[in-house]
Amino acid sequence: MTDATPLDHSHAAMLAAPQDDAARLRFYERLADSELFLLLTKEPEGDTIAPELFETADGTFALVFDREDRLAEFAGRIVPYAALSGRVVVQMLAGQGAGATIGLGVNLDVAPSAILIPAEAVAWLHDTLGQTPAEVDAEIEAITAPKGLPEMLITALDTKLATAVGLAQSAYLVGLHYRGGGQGHLLGFVDAKEAAQSALAKAVGEALTFSGVEAGALDVGFFASSDVMAARLAQAGLRFDLPQPAAPSVPSAPGRDPENPPRLS
Repeated sequence: MTDATPLDHSHAAMLAAPQDDAARLRFYERLADSELFLLLTKEPEGDTIAPELFETADGTFALVFDREDRLAEFAGRIVPYAALSGRVVVQMLAGQGAGATIGLGVNLDVAPSAILIPAEAVAWLHDTLGQTPAEVDAEIEAITAPKGLPEMLITALDTKLATAVGLAQSAYLVGLHYRGGGQGHLLGFVDAKEAAQSALAKAVGEALTFSGVEAGALDVGFFASSDVMAARLAQAGLRFDLPQPAAPSVPSAPGRDPENPPRLS
């Protein structure tokens, strides 16, 4: 696979270890994180798009490809399409068409990662992507360095936060001891944009789920850099620096605004 994409690699790993739940979860995580090219019946009209749907004995499917040239190879002609993140595609397809979820065909006939994802798996992925960890509300007695969390989770958090451009300045992973007993871990965001807090919490939830870690293993919190808590996090925590945009960007195409996904016609 000389031109293999990250989706190809994660799909191959899943096929090589069919009993490995972690490999399966990593494939679905990569699918959600990838930019996908959704085949349409016509050009988008504002924020409304019309996916090309294919009826099969196994149900109705929309088609996506993880490269433009793969879509072109499949279609064999110039066709309209929309470039969307995998999570936006899943959000669109869940519960569409008289309440029925639409299945997803990925890279069909043009790549080693070709796969038909049935409607029930799309619905599961939609539910999974909507899970968020709890925001810490107990009284904290002590903050320590994080201990005992799997390296897979640390890597997943690092990967997720590397895509959260401009949503916060930084984040710190720490261990917590609560007043009155109890322990846990916290990922504390510093100077997160208020409108982005829900998206950041969901990103943390995805990192937990796709790492095979229980959601209760990690809480989230949001703090201003002027807060005393921010200084305590910096003293003890494992720091993640979130990338900052070179210039403000404005969503201009369907699916570019995660709070306003495109509508299906």
